Amino acid sequence: MDAEVRELSYAQAIQEAMAIAMEADERVLLMGEDIGVYGGAFQVTGDLVERFGVDRVMDTPISELGGAGVAVGAAMTGLRPIFEFQFSDFATLALEQIVNQAAKMRFMLGGEVSVPVVMRFPAGSGTGAAAQHSQSLEAWLGHVPGLKVIQPATPHDAKGMLLAAVADPDPVMIFEHKLLYKMKGPVPEGHYTVPIGKADVRREGSDLTIVATSIMVHKALEAAQALQAEGIDIEVIDLRTVRPMDKRTIIESVKKTSRLLCVYEAVKTLGVGAEVSAMIAESEAFDFLDAPIARLGGAETPIPYNPDLERATVPQVPDIVAAARDLVRGAR
Repeated sequence: MDAEVRELSYAQAIQEAMAIAMEADERVLLMGEDIGVYGGAFQVTGDLVERFGVDRVMDTPISELGGAGVAVGAAMTGLRPIFEFQFSDFATLALEQIVNQAAKMRFMLGGEVSVPVVMRFPAGSGTGAAAQHSQSLEAWLGHVPGLKVIQPATPHDAKGMLLAAVADPDPVMIFEHKLLYKMKGPVPEGHYTVPIGKADVRREGSDLTIVATSIMVHKALEAAQALQAEGIDIEVIDLRTVRPMDKRTIIESVKKTSRLLCVYEAVKTLGVGAEVSAMIAESEAFDFLDAPIARLGGAETPIPYNPDLERATVPQVPDIVAAARDLVRGAR
């Protein structure tokens, strides 16, 4: 019998995934600042401390470097920790443990030791949290061999990709956009996984491929709907995994549409869209292009506190509509 499908929020889907993983495997534990009694900075862990106890839902001191180091060490000794950063920005304090330890240990120890740690990063703008609490740093960690980096865009994928991450023998970094936590969508009951390293074609089209990440997937779909009324048919690809990237799905889409627009919230320079663009330029899809590849990313500035300025620094639906229209009509 197929699993029952319910409407859950993105946050509820993550919490359900963690509970399923913890019930199935006593090696799975949660770690992070204020994730216990308080329930997490964004209330994602909720009441899991009451269900599993303080030995498995562990509040850590206010030291990202120390907490991440304990999580990495625990993973190396056979546990499967899920470590939550309060904000993705605070990963900067723990880069030694993420980049020099978690990502390197399997290689430096000849494959004898794995580091099955999952790290969750609430990321992105839109909450008025200003420059030090609103960044999108997935491209930073995506640059590091040994790490897997994912960005689920829906409640369904948030649950399935987290369960896949827990089962993975290597460190998986999950970037969760803060504005998605309350978004609801269909989520099957029980255990299921969504493969890491596989993009999803959210909307098929023939005139232009938009490769989007995280919350920009939803904005791209809204833009595609608006452009349909103008006779422009957009294909929207949800990248889902930054590393390892699903190159084949993107290449085949671009060969079909002959145009590519990359949309992401992080600063445009050296972002995920730059890698997608370079990959297409180096592939057989390049010969199919009828227009230059375009990138639509965040402005070259820290995220402002002012809400109007904050919105202006990241792509919005009208920006995507305009960029897509220019690519399609400019090439005709």
